[in-house]
Amino acid sequence: MMEEKRTPAVSIITPVYNLEKYISETMDCVRRQSFQDWELLLVEDCGTDNTVAVILDYLKETGDDRIRLIRQEKNGGAARARNRGLQEARGRYIAFLDGDDLWTADKLDKQLRYMGEKGAGFCFTGYEFADEAGRGLGKVVRVPETIHYKEALKNTTIFTSTVMFDTEKIGKDRLEMPLIKSEDTALWWRILRSGMAAYGLNENLVLYRRPGKTLSSNKVEAIRRIWNLYRRAEGMGVLQSAYHFCFWAVRAVKRRV
Repeated sequence: MMEEKRTPAVSIITPVYNLEKYISETMDCVRRQSFQDWELLLVEDCGTDNTVAVILDYLKETGDDRIRLIRQEKNGGAARARNRGLQEARGRYIAFLDGDDLWTADKLDKQLRYMGEKGAGFCFTGYEFADEAGRGLGKVVRVPETIHYKEALKNTTIFTSTVMFDTEKIGKDRLEMPLIKSEDTALWWRILRSGMAAYGLNENLVLYRRPGKTLSSNKVEAIRRIWNLYRRAEGMGVLQSAYHFCFWAVRAVKRRV
């Protein structure tokens, strides 16, 4: 007889590319969750360092079969990696966790309870900026109880590693990320554009590590990516894009100061 595949409550999707310094800590923070009915899908995107070896050693040492290593055939970027994880996911709830970020031990438990209380299909939480060693810097981003499409266009509050979806309320086919830069923000806007609200749990449950020169730390590139989202993904004119962009820029700066 073939062994039945386990159906966890939560599928955690983590794109992995050259993260040998951080990926063990990330796996540790998931295994420390007070809520234990999860699977962690590590989608390795053809990196050039020793990340795969680190993951395989970790799996051999822990024997934790809730963690699955999925290897892409060729490098395709974070959006394709997350979409591959989505295809492989077995859980009702989909959570995203970037491979260098960290969760508090009660993140899943608190977020699932909150989503149940609110009847939420789309949820995000507060978070704290951290240094390269994963130490919190005391700069905590607070989040509103709800955010709708027009508010989200002016706001950078929804951070990928805090997000969770209920696929009984939002089908998996609607969660596929577009193959553009800032694909996560584009997905949030697309879902909210349909009239759904995202619910914010205003607790600091995630550490957002910002090591060295990352994509998000490149300010010029970040400006270009968001501007292109307004113009191309949302189809806005120049004036409308500029209007929303001014609000986005002010809030983005305040987040980091």
